[in-house]
Amino acid sequence: MTINLIAYTSSLDQLASSAQDHQKLLNELEIQFSVKYYKHTDLAKIPKDQFSVLFIATGGVEELIAQDVEELPRPIVLLADGLQNSLAAALEASTWLRERGLKNEILHGDIQQIKERILNLAINFHAQQRLKQQRIGVLGTPAPWVIASSVDYYLAKQRWGIEFVNIPLTRIYDTFDKISEDDVSTLCTHFISKAYACNGSTPTALINSMRFYKAVKQICEEEGLTAVTLNCYKTLKDIGVTGCLANALLNDEGIIAGCEGDMQTIFTLVMIKALTGEVGFMCNPSEVDVKENKIVMGHCSIGTKQTSHFVLRNHFLTKNAISIQGILPLGEFTILKCGGECLDKYFVSSGYILQNTEKELSSRTEVLFKMNEEASYFLRNPLSNHHVMIRGNHEGLIQSFLETYSCKRVR
Repeated sequence: MTINLIAYTSSLDQLASSAQDHQKLLNELEIQFSVKYYKHTDLAKIPKDQFSVLFIATGGVEELIAQDVEELPRPIVLLADGLQNSLAAALEASTWLRERGLKNEILHGDIQQIKERILNLAINFHAQQRLKQQRIGVLGTPAPWVIASSVDYYLAKQRWGIEFVNIPLTRIYDTFDKISEDDVSTLCTHFISKAYACNGSTPTALINSMRFYKAVKQICEEEGLTAVTLNCYKTLKDIGVTGCLANALLNDEGIIAGCEGDMQTIFTLVMIKALTGEVGFMCNPSEVDVKENKIVMGHCSIGTKQTSHFVLRNHFLTKNAISIQGILPLGEFTILKCGGECLDKYFVSSGYILQNTEKELSSRTEVLFKMNEEASYFLRNPLSNHHVMIRGNHEGLIQSFLETYSCKRVR
């Protein structure tokens, strides 16, 4: 990973001698990172999409930092090892910046902790850069029961840099009508060959679901969408097709897809992919055991690449639509949700999948999850019904990232 180190010294001609004085710190940084060195006079030349740290090499640089305030990279991170009165200068500059509403952080002390914090901050920075590139398609309107999962598009853009785009379902239907059975026959054959089994699904349902997948993918390509959320129950009513198969395949291909028009959950899915590289499983609880901190989480679709194997099932509402029953690997997972109309709240808990279950008819993919946080959250203060599960323990990383952007943790 590359980081830019922007040196502040009380005199430009002290830069070389300062580097020698701070050699222990710089050598340690170069072991873990590819370090590019800049003078503070080169600020305008440093790309804004690269992570940078202000290296406070000497005292007497406070005024220089104040003069450069408009050009300082964000987030503002000041590194000082204490030599040549550098820590005192960092403290003074930090206070001046905070008094003007500019959040910043001083890195000082144990070198290993400094390296770990730089890595964490750099991961957060690059995740935020990826979020700014996201264009999320809202296909149709949210399902009528998703009353607590809307997003203020303007506030979301201001906070996260993401863009939500409304696309009418009629446009997808028009594209769907132009796709023939012959257009998807090879795709259907290939997909069936990867399934562990078929249970209740019909050839016609598979063909129509694959046609629908191709239609949604074409819209994504035409609109430059990186993610979509779909009111799949409306499509079932209108054309007899759900988005379960489409969502599964799009997620497999890196186009993040969610259902029911839930905007907060699609953001959660997009955010966690930007932060960890993992594709999440959109799900909701059907049972909560507050005594054992266990929950049953499930939904009617999942990306097939997230599963150990999968079964093609009919949708619980009709035999004429396809659902995906994924069997997930047991072990450590993280459950999370970003909520609020401006996406400024979150819940997160690490835990373990104990068992793949089949308790709720409406859930084709379903698991029993043991939480490390209290499961009573779901009954006392939930961020609506849909949540996201990803493999591995990412609780600390998620907390660090979201709190960097002043999000409030809900428990």
